[in-house]
Formats: sequence, structure tokens, C-alpha cells
Amino acid sequence: MPPARPLTLVTGASAGIGAAFARDLAARGHDLILTARRADRLESLADELRTRHGSTVTVLPADLADPQAVKALCEAIAQRGLAVDWLINNAGYGVPGTFEANDWATHEAFIRVLMTAPAELAWRLLPGMRQRGYGRIINVASLAGHVPGSAGHTLYAASKAYLIKFSQSLALENRHVGVHVSALCPGFTWSEFHDVTGTRELMNKLPRFMWQTAEAVVREGYDAVERGEIVHVTGGVNRFIKALTKLLPDRLALWLSARESKRYRALEAN
Repeated sequence: MPPARPLTLVTGASAGIGAAFARDLAARGHDLILTARRADRLESLADELRTRHGSTVTVLPADLADPQAVKALCEAIAQRGLAVDWLINNAGYGVPGTFEANDWATHEAFIRVLMTAPAELAWRLLPGMRQRGYGRIINVASLAGHVPGSAGHTLYAASKAYLIKFSQSLALENRHVGVHVSALCPGFTWSEFHDVTGTRELMNKLPRFMWQTAEAVVREGYDAVERGEIVHVTGGVNRFIKALTKLLPDRLALWLSARESKRYRALEAN
């Protein structure tokens, strides 16, 4: 049985899908631990959730690109006597440009945030969930993890495909002990993600029907993990794109990816 007030850790909680998860779960009666780099935004969100929902909110700023960040974060949680019931691995960003256009330090930080940190957080928090017989882990992946890679933003689709496969294995290993694991795969989502990567102008060329709000993505993600759905692609349009990609020959799918990616992938590094 879930606790009366589950405690949820949300990474990348300062904006976008992460902030939407925090608001949605607070409204459902969760207490929260919020982490991201921008402490001021976390504190503002924490005040909002305390006032609006009466949630207990702990703010622990961290830069997950730091190799020691996850260990320090989990130690800070343990020192406060807190036990995490829900883990939302949401932190992420994009790196514009082709692979060789960015230095290795940039790629290394990206891999730590989008791949290493989610795995380490799950590894450190999962034993407690298993011992208590209850837990939920949502790894925010992407439709990009299901379709062919594109020129530009080279590691993004690869990192999301990794999260999908990681979630599948983790779910199968833990479903018999009351721990549900789900890879949440949104497509284009209204947030500041594309402002940060400098691709907002390109994004604005895409038709509005291809977009979802962060709130809609979160509602689908919550329902999916609760019913034990291991991989969930949000929105009918995105599910159609995934299904179509699976039906097309690889060669044709890659050709389409190359053609379409010119509309929304920045090939020049900022």
C-alpha cells in the first residue's frame, strides 16, 4: 500500500515538465523534494506548493553534471530522515550542433545528466522502495528515442533510447515487489526547453497539433506508471508517428528523418 503522503523526488524541477510534475503530484497529496541548478526557481515553486496544497517541500539544489552530485543529493536526503517513494528522472536539455562542433566536456556533462544520473539515482533509491514494497520511477524519455536519429543534437535521441531500454529492464526486475517503472515519451512539449537550446524559431514552424502542454504530458505519465505501463508515448499524434516509423523500412525512415530534421535541428553550435 502507498503511504498516506508519498514523498517524490523530482529532478529538473525548476521549469517545464519537472515543474508540472511537482504541481500535479502536490495536488494529489504528495510531499516533494525538488532539485535543479536554479535554487531561486526551486524556492519559488516550493513556496507555491506549500501555500496552495500544504505540501512539505524540501529544496536541494544540485548540478547533476557533477560526478559527485547524485551521491551528495542522496546523502542529504538520508540525513533528513526522508524516504523517497517516487522518483521522477526528468532533468535534461539539448546540445545544438553536430557532434564534432562541441567539445568533449560538453558531451560528457550531457551524458552525466541524461544517462548516468538517472541510473545512479535509481540504483541508490531503489533498495528502499523494494524494502518498503512500494515505489514508482518515471524516466522522462522522448518520442526521439523511438525514431531514427537525426543530424544535429547527436546524443539526444541516443540518450532517450537508453532511458527506454533501461526502464524496460528495471520494470521487469522490480514489478513483483510493488515498484513500477515507466519510460515517459513525449513529443514536442510547450516549455522553455527550445529557448535554452536556441531552436525556438525553428520550433515555431511546426504545426500546433504536434504540440502538447507539460500538464497533459504529466497526467498521461502519472496514469501510465500507476497502471504499470512500462513505456508510454504521449498523445495520439506521437503514437501514430512511432507506429509509422516501426512499419517503414529503415532506409526510408532514415531518409525521412534526415529531411524532416532540417526543420527543427540546429546544425550550428551556439
